[in-house]
This record gives sequence, structure tokens and C-alpha cells, in this order.
Amino acid sequence: MYDPSQLRTFLAVAQTLSFTQAAGRLGLRQSTVSQHVRRLEDATGRTLFTRDTHSVELTEDGEAMLGFARRILEVHEQATTFFAGTRLRGRLRFGASEDFVLTRLPEILEGFRHDHPEVDLELTVELSGTLHEQLAAGKLDLVLAKRRPGDPRGELVWRDELVWIGAQRLRLDPDRPVPLIVYPPPGITRALAFEALQRQGRAWRVACTSGSLNGLIAAARAGLGVMAHSRGLVPPGLVRVPERAGLPELGRVEFVLVHGRRRTAAQGAADALAAAVLGGGDRLHRRWRGPGEERDGATAAGT
Repeated sequence: MYDPSQLRTFLAVAQTLSFTQAAGRLGLRQSTVSQHVRRLEDATGRTLFTRDTHSVELTEDGEAMLGFARRILEVHEQATTFFAGTRLRGRLRFGASEDFVLTRLPEILEGFRHDHPEVDLELTVELSGTLHEQLAAGKLDLVLAKRRPGDPRGELVWRDELVWIGAQRLRLDPDRPVPLIVYPPPGITRALAFEALQRQGRAWRVACTSGSLNGLIAAARAGLGVMAHSRGLVPPGLVRVPERAGLPELGRVEFVLVHGRRRTAAQGAADALAAAVLGGGDRLHRRWRGPGEERDGATAAGT
């Protein structure tokens, strides 16, 4: 039998790849987080993380434990809710970033709806910047979205690298402006792409603007240009642009849950959905693998 508290700690470390961030999320000391992971490793007889002073990575056994831990905790939560006899009710206005259109977020929401059938869940899919604005205006109760580096708002779900992606056969001319495929303002990846190219002194032009992720993907597949995107969410049919193309590094991006500042009747439902998202965070990012792609993602052609 595995201790649910140790499994929750394991999931938090696996999703943030940081003992410090996991401790902050769970409200525990870092030494307690380390102790929970060590005890879980003792219980399994396997090493779940490789870690040094600079990085934390899941082992192959750790990857396997992700699915087990999530399912165990889901059943544990269902049993707790059933025997506690409490039923959440009310309207919950939840906002999710366009980034999650092609992920398994619907599975998490379906599970939440099954466990809390009397909650009226209202979903808004928008740009991260727009969702933050709507949350601040009191139009949403809970948001799952990106945040800019250094932004303290929200509870970290996971952190990822931003990369340039495009069509497999795309070729960039070093003597011409970089053709960009971007969200409209206030898109966060749009701003980060502009800032990175500006720091490098590289000229660019906007080849396509769309508020829909599917619109951006269609433009990228057609070879209209490149787009900045989360490494763990690269859509099928698109690949990373190779380093030889000379595009600047984009840094990292963080995906967070942010609660509304005003306490409403939906607070209990918002807390329950936040717990479900945090518990199932490993289902929110996966590397798509198109034909001929390697495990780490093939790369587009460049010059």
C-alpha cells in the first residue's frame, strides 16, 4: 500500500521538477518533500527521480509511477467524497488557455463532472493574457493558463521550455525577416517571441495572426512561418526548428492555476477542480510524435 500523502508529494515534484516548488505548492518543508519521496522510493524499491544540485528528472520507473499515483489518488478522493456525504453545488466559471485544446484536459474535466454532478461548470477557452484580465475583472473563478517569467501569480502546475516550431520542410532565409505565426495581443508567447528576436537584433514580420490554436497550427503546417510554443505541447505535423536556423532562445514558460480574488459561492468547487488539475497535471502535456519523429521530436529544415 502506498501512502496518499507521499503520492501527492511525488506528483507535485514530477510536475514541477523541483523539490522547492513542490514544497511551496503543498505547504510543506523541502526536507519533508525529500522524506516523502525517499519513503515512496523505499516502498517501491525503485529510484523514481534522478537529481543533482541543478536538475530533477523522472526515471523510467518514475514515469510509470505517474499513472499509478494519479489513479490511486483519484479513487482515494472519490471514496473520501462519497463517505463524507458532501456534495458541491453552484456555478463554476473556469478559464483554460488555448494551449490545452489538444491535450487531455477534457478527461480531467469529465472526471470532475462525474464526481461533482451538481456543479454547473462553465468553460471559457481564451488566450492566457485575456484569461488573467477576465479573472481580475471577476468574470472567472479559476484559470489555468501561462504566466510570464517572474510573475508571482498562481500555483505552478508545470514548467516547460519554449521552442520554435514549424513545418518539417520549412526553410528560413537568414537574409530575410523571420516569418512569425502568433496569437494577437495580449498573447504571452507572442510577446516573448518579439522580445527574443529584438534582443538578438533579428528582423521579423507577422505572417499570420489567429486567436485560435487550430488556426496557428494550420498556418504553420502550410509553411507560412514559425511559432513559439511549449516544448511538451508540440502539435502533430509540426517539429522543432533546428539550432542551425539561428533563432534566439525563448526561455521557459510556466503554466499555473490562479484563483479569483473574490470569494464566491463557487469557492469549494474551484478548490476541488484545482485539486483535480494538480493531481492530473501529467495528462496536460505530452510530446506529439508524427511520422518519422524521434522521441525528443524531429526538427524542421533550416539554413
